[in-house]
Amino acid sequence: MPFDQMVTPVDLASSAPGRERQGASEASSVLNSDLKGCAESRGPFPSAALDAWEDWALHLSMTPGRQVELWRLASEAMFSLWRSPLLGGSRADWAFPPDPADRRFRNPGWSQPPFSVFAAAQLAAEAQWRAAASPLRGVADDHIRRVEFLGRFALNALAPVNFASTNPQVLEAAWRTGGMNFAAGAALLARDFLRLSGGGKAKGLDIFKVGETTAVTKGEVIFRNELMELIQYAPTTPQVRREPLLITPAWLMKYYVLDLTPANSLVRYLVDRGFTVFIISWKNPGPEMKDTAFDDYRRKGVLAAIDAVGKVVPGEKIHAVGYCLGGTLLAITAAAMGRDDDDRLASVTLFAAQTNFDVAGDLMLFLDEGQLTLLKAMMQVRGYFDPKEVGAAFSVLRANEMVFARLVERYLLGESAPPTDMDAWLADPTRIPARTHGEYLRIFLDNSFAEGALQIDGRPVAPRDIRTPVFALGAERDQVAPWRSIHRMEFRGAADVTFVLTGGGHNTGVVSPPGKPGAYYRVDAKQASDAHVDPDAWLAATRKQEGSWWPEWVRWLDQRSSIERHAPPTSGCHAEGLIPLAPAPGCYALEA
Repeated sequence: MPFDQMVTPVDLASSAPGRERQGASEASSVLNSDLKGCAESRGPFPSAALDAWEDWALHLSMTPGRQVELWRLASEAMFSLWRSPLLGGSRADWAFPPDPADRRFRNPGWSQPPFSVFAAAQLAAEAQWRAAASPLRGVADDHIRRVEFLGRFALNALAPVNFASTNPQVLEAAWRTGGMNFAAGAALLARDFLRLSGGGKAKGLDIFKVGETTAVTKGEVIFRNELMELIQYAPTTPQVRREPLLITPAWLMKYYVLDLTPANSLVRYLVDRGFTVFIISWKNPGPEMKDTAFDDYRRKGVLAAIDAVGKVVPGEKIHAVGYCLGGTLLAITAAAMGRDDDDRLASVTLFAAQTNFDVAGDLMLFLDEGQLTLLKAMMQVRGYFDPKEVGAAFSVLRANEMVFARLVERYLLGESAPPTDMDAWLADPTRIPARTHGEYLRIFLDNSFAEGALQIDGRPVAPRDIRTPVFALGAERDQVAPWRSIHRMEFRGAADVTFVLTGGGHNTGVVSPPGKPGAYYRVDAKQASDAHVDPDAWLAATRKQEGSWWPEWVRWLDQRSSIERHAPPTSGCHAEGLIPLAPAPGCYALEA
């Protein structure tokens, strides 16, 4: 909102009705209280970071043993730089070899001096920093995490791969093109600057249009309320499984990440294999929905959808699927149903969805009591949370891949990769009602669901209340829902759990159709009575399988479905008032 349109004290005094003045005064009091609380808790990230640095530096200065150890490691690192890197040895022979997932130094040019020395020095510095920022007696755990992250980010930013004069790939491109790569990079930089200053989308995204090139699997909206639309997809096989499948996506993004272009559509994959598929499409809320509660998403979202599916396919249990935040919501719903002896679910599948936030990963760097207070103050004024604001945070968490590598690619190499359907989907988020977001973050910070302290309908629920078999999917490079956190559900629940770990990140690990290059996964099934296995021990002991995990999941669903198949159900149920309202993708998915 432009500054000259903001409400001033004069506006409040002249806005006649006393009730309006009272409401504005109350809102002002809430805002002042929240901002005061934020200031007292020193929550905003710069202040929290300063606290962390002070805590770490003070305790390090009083720990001479750690200082001596760091000097010893630094001396060994300096000596190591005079070994194999100078002789052009293999990267595997370096004293500090790069992690297999580290893509920065894969170009063959990094194996030759002087670039091998630059790379070895960078890796040695990073190893030194890991030692310096390891747990230190007296330093709060969250402070250690912040210090380690900020130092790592600074080192990553200064890595030789990010500068033209020390990156052999950039220098080779300059020699090959006569320096035209820099001219192309400058043109891309100017174009990006003009686009960002004008609020436009990246070039090429306009070819991905919802309902035309993405989200094109045929279906009908058969139910709509103020919070969601329920889409039922048309069958593509003569007979279908008896048990329908209901998908609950995250309300943070549009549902069609699971129905991108046909080649990447999980929905189409399921329909083509004889499943009757339903999916929730969340409304994109505005300020008018700021008081919508988290539990409204459970009651008017998941439960309303289960009720509707039960009318279309009466008497059949439902395979319920949840993705990201939608998976957390589904798990809470399934736990409440299990607690109340509601047996309408045949199974629960969770894609990159956490039920236990003890191992929340680097996301906790941006979320604590102070951050929550600040967010509440911002959302009290605006009425909703805009997910675009967290995009930068998620990019920073994977800065090497999502920030620095892309800067080098575009502005130093002058290369512009064409956008993908996933890029178009990422540029099309949904807002979150203020109350919903605040209540979810409270569940996140308190870990109340995992601890059995979350109240649903006046009584506590926990993951152990889930009574159906569970299929839990984690992704190795997921910074949003770390796979080790998802793996912990194995010993929190009373249900049998099949855990699958796939490659990729939070979204690319889920959207992994058969034939995707480099796809792989690990799978293991545990009975509720089995002893828990440490995630890293599990990783070392579980065989990697090449290919997509989608067929593995379908096999798992088949084992928990009836053998008999029957003719597909009609679209909706006229007798129950469920009539087709609009073709898929419906109206809510098109809201900006």
